[in-house]
Amino acid sequence: MNVLVTGSAGFIGARVCEFLLDRGDTVCGLDNLNAYYEVGLKKARLSKLEAFHNYQAAEIDLADREKVEGLFASFLPDVVIHLAAQAGVRHSIHAPQDYVQSNLVGFLNILEGCRNFDVKHLVYASSSSVYGNNKKQPFSSRDSVDHPISLYAASKRSNELMAHSYSHLFQLPCTGLRYFTVYGPWGRPDMAPMLFAKAILAGEPIKIFNKGKMARSFSYIDDVVTATISCLDKYPAQVKDPEESINPSNSSTAPFKILNIGSGHSIELMRFIELLELNLGLEAKKQFLPMQAGDVEVTWAEIDGLEADRATSVEDGVKEFTDWYISYYGRP
Repeated sequence: MNVLVTGSAGFIGARVCEFLLDRGDTVCGLDNLNAYYEVGLKKARLSKLEAFHNYQAAEIDLADREKVEGLFASFLPDVVIHLAAQAGVRHSIHAPQDYVQSNLVGFLNILEGCRNFDVKHLVYASSSSVYGNNKKQPFSSRDSVDHPISLYAASKRSNELMAHSYSHLFQLPCTGLRYFTVYGPWGRPDMAPMLFAKAILAGEPIKIFNKGKMARSFSYIDDVVTATISCLDKYPAQVKDPEESINPSNSSTAPFKILNIGSGHSIELMRFIELLELNLGLEAKKQFLPMQAGDVEVTWAEIDGLEADRATSVEDGVKEFTDWYISYYGRP
């Protein structure tokens, strides 16, 4: 099967490619290798993929409509896993145009490619950030998500709505995955586990927002990737009766679904920090700060796409992460 994976140099994207290549799919990885964070880490992820004979790379900006269309025409993907996006809640406050170009214009170009080249299934990354400050816990994919509190979250909710319109109009099977705080080896440097590990090893204070009163549905990378590929293989079907729909609104008959991808558990941030300290063998210097704009206090997934009894424990996951971090970056 020909699989186009966008964001192939990214944290989740590179691992998705690796899993697909291992099982024998032909994979084209699209990434623009932008400088949002260290390009060296992205290239190191890609170097693992280049060893596979069934892998090809395309360095393309998603907002370039002609180049994206040309890639669809030459590669002719059977299915698409769209993971490329401008990430980061806080960055969206300072650089909103980045999110419009990548997350909105870029996503439209992917939808058009799927529509015009007979793609059988589009799986795309959404985010737990769409839930905003919803008070109901755990978050369900059927919950209302009409009040995003960051432009990043708004862009991801927009992707869900755009995908539904194409699914309805053109019978394009679409599956949106709301990822919950993915962590593990080869993670993004702007996310808390990497920032914390770097500071702890350097003897610098870690910034703990909301005075530590935070919790996240931390989800280990390999569990998330397994769930993603499982979803790829299960095409959503059109339904005749809206009451039978699994869609969040319960009013759509399009071949479309949205799923939470998370561990099913909400882990207190201070517990996660304790595990980092244990595995790094150092005590963190802690700087407690107020809540940041656009952030939420708790995320907790009512899981749809990751079985809790198969999820990696946070104890095992943090050990895998810290072992990799020290092997890749070393100790100061």
